Amino acid sequence: MGGKAMAQGLESLGARLAEWPGGPRNVLELRVRWLLTLEVMVANAAGGLVTLFFVSWAIPDPLGIPHIAHIKLVNIIVYFTYPFLAGPVALAWGHRLLEPVNRLVREGGVPDQEQRRAVLLGPAHLVMVLAALWGVGIVGWTLLNLHYSALLALKIALTSLLGAITTCATVYLRAERRLRPAAALVLATGPASRSHRFGVTSRTMIAWGLGSAVPVLGLIALAVAALATPGMDTAHLAIAILCLGSWSLVVGFQVAHISARAIGDPIHAVREAMARVERGDLEAEVEVYDATELGLLQTGFNNMMAGLRDHERLRDLFGRHVGEDVADLALQQDVELGGEVREVAVLFVDLAGSTHLASTRPPSEVVALLNAFFGVVVDVVTEHDGWINKFEGDAALAIFGAPVELPEAATRALAAARDLGARLSETLPEITAGIGVSAGPVVAGYIGAEQRFEYTVIGDPVNEAARLSDLAKASANGVLAAATVLDTADEDEADRWEPGKSVILRGRSRPTRLAAPRRAEPPQPRRPRRLPKALTVFTLLSTARPQPSDDDPVTS
Repeated sequence: MGGKAMAQGLESLGARLAEWPGGPRNVLELRVRWLLTLEVMVANAAGGLVTLFFVSWAIPDPLGIPHIAHIKLVNIIVYFTYPFLAGPVALAWGHRLLEPVNRLVREGGVPDQEQRRAVLLGPAHLVMVLAALWGVGIVGWTLLNLHYSALLALKIALTSLLGAITTCATVYLRAERRLRPAAALVLATGPASRSHRFGVTSRTMIAWGLGSAVPVLGLIALAVAALATPGMDTAHLAIAILCLGSWSLVVGFQVAHISARAIGDPIHAVREAMARVERGDLEAEVEVYDATELGLLQTGFNNMMAGLRDHERLRDLFGRHVGEDVADLALQQDVELGGEVREVAVLFVDLAGSTHLASTRPPSEVVALLNAFFGVVVDVVTEHDGWINKFEGDAALAIFGAPVELPEAATRALAAARDLGARLSETLPEITAGIGVSAGPVVAGYIGAEQRFEYTVIGDPVNEAARLSDLAKASANGVLAAATVLDTADEDEADRWEPGKSVILRGRSRPTRLAAPRRAEPPQPRRPRRLPKALTVFTLLSTARPQPSDDDPVTS
């Protein structure tokens, strides 16, 4: 709810600012340009006020300085005058450095080299601007007080340096976070080069500087002031230490939180994406918005997912070409040319009259018809746990028992042949196909050359099934099987087939006894049961009633 309310607030603020001349054109420009400017101004104001607090009140002044009240008045006037001079310079300088960033978020498109550099080095550029302006102010302020007292100048220099480090480090971390949307646009086109990238180490050192170096520097300033001020009031010194410690805790917590989120957010995003992958979502990706090593981690994850998607597409395409079982076999073990003897059942289906179809119909219509035909073949064979070994023009070869062993392969092949014949008659009555079934030993394995091979089966059952499919085209139901297949099928399936005559198939010397599916006998009309003669006469007499004439009264 908080994020949604913030987004709505940003959109409302963006709508109001858009009415101003030169105002933001979208929410992204508002976030990257205007809110960043506001955060930089707030960070500098906070750093300046804290510096003034420590200089004027928390850290005691050296003793023995004449006209100390006049000196403090001069310092306050100079202190408040400098921001009015340096502020416009900082705004103009910063907007000039970030103009390519503003143009990118306003116009979009593919970022050029200038925009890439401005986005990825934007936080560092802002820190350079602020460091330069703070440096000029510290040097000028120190030289001004050096005229009055060297110890007073040293106190102001150390205290101002504390404020400068705090402000610059805070602005760097806030700017890096605020420029994430622009960095995502840039890094989407390629990773950051070494010259455009600060590492996690640099970010951690900045956090260390704010969390440790600045407080220690403040303690050093207090120690110098105590040594340079004999007889310093211990209560005043204790108050100064308490103020410095409180400021260190507040700023240290803020900086540690920002730095931890800067490191933790990319890792958390990758972890969430990995959880999606574990649930099977291969479309998971993370937005790359970090220019450090964490950004390389995000990019690496996306590259890994792209590789997984390509691998899955290739696996799916491979499985469609050769069959899921062959694809799994090839992925699970090394592929070697050669084969092994397997007992399988073979189903061969061939479309009749394909030459006439090709000559009388448009090619697109022929292709659509073949696809519909093969779609039925694949569905039926798959339902019976078979494997489509290959498509040969207008024919298909299905194997039951290879590459994965299949119990009752003959039974499944015979059932598939019967179902296929019935399915083709129902769905594609305009075509005629012959279906042949055979069974026996074959050699199953990878056949071909090292450069090009395929998993297939070779043996007499394949040839016999092909010859049976040719013969089946002229049969009554278009399905024939070798009768020997019935011997290895279960009794229930064998009873659905009727052995027939023996024929010598083309190209074979031994006769093959045929078998065809039994035709379903039409149901006979039920004959009325004859009643005994006496019962028949009684029934007729009891049911016979005289018909009323037109003159008879009708009673209800």
